Amino acid sequence: MITEHKELAFDFSDASVNRYFTESAIFFDIETTGFSPARTSLYLIGCATRRGDTLCLDQFFAESTAGESEVLDAFFALLAKKETILTFNGVGFDIPYLKAKCQSLGVPSPFENHACLDIYKEVSQLKTLLALPSFKQKSIEIFLGIDREDLFSGGELIEVYKNYTARPSREALSLLLQHNYEDVLYMPRLLSLLSYRDMLAGGCTVAGIEANETHGPDGTIGKELIFTLACDSPFPKPLSYRFDDCYLTFRHTDAKLCVRLLDGELRFYFDHPKDYYYLPGEDCAVLKSLATGVDREHRRQATAADCYTRKHAIFLPQYGDLFTPAFRKNRKDRKSYFALTEEFTADPALQTQYVRHLLSHMDARRPPLKKDGNV
Repeated sequence: MITEHKELAFDFSDASVNRYFTESAIFFDIETTGFSPARTSLYLIGCATRRGDTLCLDQFFAESTAGESEVLDAFFALLAKKETILTFNGVGFDIPYLKAKCQSLGVPSPFENHACLDIYKEVSQLKTLLALPSFKQKSIEIFLGIDREDLFSGGELIEVYKNYTARPSREALSLLLQHNYEDVLYMPRLLSLLSYRDMLAGGCTVAGIEANETHGPDGTIGKELIFTLACDSPFPKPLSYRFDDCYLTFRHTDAKLCVRLLDGELRFYFDHPKDYYYLPGEDCAVLKSLATGVDREHRRQATAADCYTRKHAIFLPQYGDLFTPAFRKNRKDRKSYFALTEEFTADPALQTQYVRHLLSHMDARRPPLKKDGNV
């Protein structure tokens, strides 16, 4: 087995990188001769760990297919010193592959003792926001402005390794090590993308609001409320995303959420229609106890469809009845509205609660960190 160890100065100033890549965490990436653990060989494992502001890179290379056990032993010895695994598609490939190798070699698998964060799983769920051509590591690196020296894919290097085992050469070894080295070298920088995920999961507060007038291409004039958001971590690149009545813009250190206001009339639907009369002339429903003086020809039993009262105001949209009373255009609409009030515009806590509600509508998917290779 060939081992390589390098120590590099690394910039840990990015809040997301610093938050997740602690001294108790380890990045790793494997190189194999195929996808099936039963029919292919493991020939290289690369790792990245942290000591203060130093990035430590270790690689364990099998010079022949008989060296799998030695590579695993070296990796597991390093892994035993850490608590959290950080990977890129490790939950989907690397960890299951190594578990299968452990089983075939009669070696205990250590992965159940570690928490695991898979950057690929997290970032690939932001497909609409990031709009990348693919979510391979190299594509994400290009998005982040990372330039690699390595020009090969893992698949292309399989034949290089097979040729190396038959006729070892320094040139082939360099190609094999370089690809894996750059994978683990740049994985920590991918953590900066989690700032988008964390913000969508509620990692922000409202720092200010302002009203704005909009002008449509057809000359229509509308209104919107703009929330300036203070976020827990800076974003690696500016992005924007439109969803329903909202337009979200990520800048470097903050974000803006523009929410289109509805200036008009909406309905509030009452429960228990059997307790109400509908008044066609007034186009509203009233409690029977309050309508005893209304002539029978001007009232009828309310139904679920017409058991409502009407209100004209400036409204904000919501998904579920976060704020009440909740108004709707139609009774079965999932989206409801609440009236914009002075209390709301004066209370940053209410505004933050509302913004997080809207963001959760965009991103209702992030479970907490847990053990055994899942996030």
